[in-house]
Amino acid sequence: MDRLSHVDEQGRARMVDVSGKARVRRTARASGTITLAPETLRLVRENLVEKGDVLAVARVAGIAAAKRTAELIPLCHNIAIDQLSVDFRFADASIQIESRAVCTDKTGIEMEALTAVSVAALTIYDMCKAVDKGMRIGEIRLVEKTKAPVGGAAGEDGA
Repeated sequence: MDRLSHVDEQGRARMVDVSGKARVRRTARASGTITLAPETLRLVRENLVEKGDVLAVARVAGIAAAKRTAELIPLCHNIAIDQLSVDFRFADASIQIESRAVCTDKTGIEMEALTAVSVAALTIYDMCKAVDKGMRIGEIRLVEKTKAPVGGAAGEDGA
C-alpha cells in the first residue's frame, strides 16, 4: 500500500471519495473471543445470569451497533446493510463470536462486521461483570471480505 486512504497529501484526515465506484455485493466476516471463568461460562450456557439471556442480548446489541457504525467511526461511510448475523460458540474457557455482514454498495462492510463482534463481546462483559471480574476480550479480527458484481459470485477482495 502506497499511502493511507483516509489521509490526504498534507496528512489531514479525510473521508474517501467513493462517488465514482460501482455498487457491488460485498461480504465480511469478523471474529473475536471473550474469555470467562468456568462458572461464568456455565451460567451463560444454562441461561442463569441474573440480567437475562446473555447471548440473545449480545446478538441484538451487535446487530444494532453495526447499523450505527458510521456514527461511531468518524470516517466510515454510511452504508445500507443487507444482512448481518452474530453467532456464538462455546470453547473450553471462552465464547467465540463471529459476525457476517452483507451489503450492495460502493465500499466495504468490514467495519460493520468488526463493530458487531466488538459490541457483542462488550455486552457479554457487561452482563457478566457482577460474577466475573477476570473476563478478557481479545482476538477481534477480520476473517474474510469479498466483493462481486451484483448478481455474480463473490471473490476475494484484496483491497
